[in-house]
Amino acid sequence: MTIALATTTPGEPEIFASLQGEGPSAGRPSLFIRLSRCNLACQWCDTAYTWRFTGDNRPHRDDQAFARSTNQLILPEDDVVARLLAFPQDRVVVTGGEPLLQAAALARVLAALKAARPGLHVEIETNGTVAPSPAIDPLIDQFNVSPKLAHSGNPAELALIPERLTAWAADARAFFKFVVASPADCDEVAALQACYGIPGERLFVMPEGTDSETLRGREKWLSALALEQGWRMTDRLHIHLYGDTRGT
Repeated sequence: MTIALATTTPGEPEIFASLQGEGPSAGRPSLFIRLSRCNLACQWCDTAYTWRFTGDNRPHRDDQAFARSTNQLILPEDDVVARLLAFPQDRVVVTGGEPLLQAAALARVLAALKAARPGLHVEIETNGTVAPSPAIDPLIDQFNVSPKLAHSGNPAELALIPERLTAWAADARAFFKFVVASPADCDEVAALQACYGIPGERLFVMPEGTDSETLRGREKWLSALALEQGWRMTDRLHIHLYGDTRGT
């Protein structure tokens, strides 16, 4: 049985240790595994190499297509488990792409990891459109849910599924992280919070950007809006430390 991962370089899976850069766990030493494939297509996505393969014409601001052969790696599940156990970190962050598209394989990997390392904390970074399967749900300690707003370019009927948003809002493990590019995006965040009853202590707003100058510029006005609305604001620590690079 296999699982599809993104790559850092051809033939090398994107498995790496770093500080979590975003959300409620920002600054924590973590072990990351980036899976391939996504069901959405954000026009500003900074990991388009996980889904925008040659022949995929969904819009993206860079309009770049990636060769699947060098940007996606299919590995046996036990190989992935062994690679992850070679790291000492006690917190695993599964990101993508959309990790829950591979829930069956991922559940087997995480079950093996937790059996080998009791107390392991597992975070899933998800766009919030896919329900966790019964097999994977009890293995997850924290869901970092990032619903995509209109500026992502995704139709609302694909990106903002009422049943899923209601379920995430009711799950104490789920933290919402909204990517914001302009003050007008915050009106959409406020409307979604009111509609689904998202608790303010589990709602983060994060500036969109892949360089420090853009992030800092947007944080100036976003911080004031977060304070006004009672939201939490998160930076993108890894961008400041390493730039917009794979494996960081």
